[in-house]
Amino acid sequence: MEFLSISEFMHKTAVVTGAAQGIGLVTTMGLLRNGARVMALDRDEEAISDALTDFLGGFSGRVEFLECDLSDPRQIEETCLKILERANKIDVLVNNAGIGNWKKLEERTIAEWDEVINVNLRAPYLMVRYLLPGLLEGAAVVNIASTRALMSEADTEPYSASKGGLLALTHSLAVSLAPKKIRVNAISPGWIEVSTYKKRKERKIPVLREIDHLQHPAGRVGKPEDVANAVLFLCSSLSGFITGTNLVVDGGMTVKMIFAE
Repeated sequence: MEFLSISEFMHKTAVVTGAAQGIGLVTTMGLLRNGARVMALDRDEEAISDALTDFLGGFSGRVEFLECDLSDPRQIEETCLKILERANKIDVLVNNAGIGNWKKLEERTIAEWDEVINVNLRAPYLMVRYLLPGLLEGAAVVNIASTRALMSEADTEPYSASKGGLLALTHSLAVSLAPKKIRVNAISPGWIEVSTYKKRKERKIPVLREIDHLQHPAGRVGKPEDVANAVLFLCSSLSGFITGTNLVVDGGMTVKMIFAE
């Protein structure tokens, strides 16, 4: 696994949501390898335990997990208060946590719709709101959206809607927080294979066909470090003139025209 090497993260504090598995876990690893302290949020106690044992053991002094259900605004507020008590300044906030609901339109309940919207869209807004006292000049926020904000498959309405809303929230926050010199950007990943970075009972070796790779103009399926490196870039001074944008990390799939043969 290769990460960008950016020395300026040394001694900085980052907050990452959905940090126990997948893109969130690998992003946490990238920040830790660059010297940051990470306050990691997740609601899956089993995944947290497995992540600490299997991936983050060497960073035990600089990573702290806080169990938090992002569908609950009270838990978000309480967790953010704990973070601010332990870290006077937040340099990086990565709103990564997200859930989906793949059901037929007529079968999905209102409660199921609300949970996806609350976790994927309301929670990033509340994380910024409640951590704002610690997000001082020079801080960077990255929201992990999805290419499903730009295109869809059937039965993905709440997920796609939440990710589309997250892109709008991103540019709105970028303008609102500009006077505080806080930059806000989004990343929209495409197919990122995260099977080897799940909790133990769900972890597996991915089986990828040649066509899976070759359908991507970049020639391969994405890796979680592709997104993690984009996060590192957008949270560093290398991207100091970039705010309010959406960086698509999808191997070129969303720009490829597809016709039936």
